[in-house]
Amino acid sequence: MCLAVPGRVLEIEEREGTRMAQVDFGGVIKDVCLEYVPEMKVGDYAIVHVGFALQRLDEESARRTLRLFENLGVLEEEFGDAWGRAAREAGAERPAGAPPSPGSPGAGSAVPDPLGPRP
Repeated sequence: MCLAVPGRVLEIEEREGTRMAQVDFGGVIKDVCLEYVPEMKVGDYAIVHVGFALQRLDEESARRTLRLFENLGVLEEEFGDAWGRAAREAGAERPAGAPPSPGSPGAGSAVPDPLGPRP
């Protein structure tokens, strides 16, 4: 499934004439093109689809959407759990030293706020 997912802009820079950002999707950081939404600033939230920010979004809507996606399990489907996938392919539970998967014991609350604490 391919989703448009809300994320928080961490930093903005120009790369080869293109406005790009580092965007946090609940702990997964991705490069995102901001050319369609030139008004974006650090700290803003955007709806992102296939690496392009499509629309600015208010913080509460972003958090509500990410919590819903987390409850439905679609964030893992969209971004994956690289440690868990590697472990499954190796026939193990999880590689030694790997961070706990979301919702597992030691990972915090069963459904953490995907965007972390509010600034």
